[in-house]
Amino acid sequence: MPTASMAAIVHYALEKYAVELREVPLPGDPADDEVLLSTRAVGVCGSEVHQYHNTHSWPVNIPVILGHEFTGVVTAVGKSVRGFREGDRVVSETAAYICGQCAYCRTGEYNLCPQRRGFGNGMNGAMADYVRVPARCLHKLPDPVSFEKASLTEPCCVAYNATCVHTRVQPGDSVLVLGPGPIGLLCVELAKLAGASWVGVAGLKQDAARMKVAEALGVDRTLTEGEEQIREVVKSLGDGLGVNVVIDAAGASAALKTAMAVVRPGGQITKVGWGPQPLNFSLDPLVQKAIRLQGSFSHNYRMWETILTLLASGKLDPMRIVGRVETYPNWRPCFDGMASGEIVKAVLTPSHVNG
Repeated sequence: MPTASMAAIVHYALEKYAVELREVPLPGDPADDEVLLSTRAVGVCGSEVHQYHNTHSWPVNIPVILGHEFTGVVTAVGKSVRGFREGDRVVSETAAYICGQCAYCRTGEYNLCPQRRGFGNGMNGAMADYVRVPARCLHKLPDPVSFEKASLTEPCCVAYNATCVHTRVQPGDSVLVLGPGPIGLLCVELAKLAGASWVGVAGLKQDAARMKVAEALGVDRTLTEGEEQIREVVKSLGDGLGVNVVIDAAGASAALKTAMAVVRPGGQITKVGWGPQPLNFSLDPLVQKAIRLQGSFSHNYRMWETILTLLASGKLDPMRIVGRVETYPNWRPCFDGMASGEIVKAVLTPSHVNG
C-alpha cells in the first residue's frame, strides 16, 4: 500500500463542473468497526453526473470524494470486525453513516434513517484507490461475479426495491418505465424477470442511443414522442384502460403527469427518479383513478443478498447497460457520455490495480 497519497475524483465546490482528479491523503487505518478496502471498480451514478453539473437536489458536503457504487478487496480490518478478513472480495452498501438507534435502524429500514449520510455526498466515497467502510455495509462477492459487475449491485438494488418490493410487479402485468437511464433500464430487466407480459420504455428524442440498449434488453416498445404517443400505445394494450404499473425513473415533474394519464384505474405508480421541479399540475387523476403513488429510495441488507444471488446465477446481467469501462484518469468522458445520453452507464477502475 502506498505511504503518502492516493488518486481520487473529488467534488470540490457547489459549481458547475467542479469535479477533478486529485492526489489526496490516504484514509488511514480503519476504526474498530471498519475495514479498509482497496477499490477495484466503481459505477458512475446519474446522481454524480448531476453533482458534476451542479443540478442535484440533495445536500453535498464539499469537498467530498465521489463514488457510492463500489467493490474491492479488504486490505485491513478493525479489531472489532468479525466475518471479514484481508483478501476478501466484497461489495459495499451506500449508507456510510446511520444512527443505529432510530425506529428505522432498529427494524432494518436503515435506508430511511433521518441521519443517514451516503458515500459520495455526505461522506467520502470510493472513486479513490482506497476507502474506509463500516463492516456492516459489506457483502462477500460470489465467485462468479466480477468486480465490474459487482460495482452495479447498488443500482440493481435500487431498481429491485422500486420494481419488486414497493411495486410488486406480478406475472402478466403491463409495465411502462419512464426514463431510459441506468435505473430505468434495470427496472426493465427486473420487471421482465418478475413476469411482466408487456414492458415499454418512454424517453426523449435525444435518448436514441439509450433506446437501442432498451431494445437489446427485449422491451416490447420504445416511445420517444411524448404523452400523446404513449396514450395511443396504451389504448392498444388489452382492454385499453391503461398499464398496471408505471415506474417513473425520469424524475422530471412532467413524467409524473404522464404516469397519471396512462396508468389504469387502481394501478400503481412508483417514483424512483429525483427532480427538484415543482409539479404545476393537478393531482386529481390520482384520486379519480384511485391510483397508488409511492416513492422508492435506496435498499437494505436483504435486497443486496437477493441481487447478489441473481448476479451469480446470471439471470440478471447489468453489464448489458454499460457503455464504457475506464480508469480514473478517463473519468470525464464517462460523465459526459452519460450526461449526453451517448452511453447509459460507465464503470471506473483505479489505475493501481489490474482488476
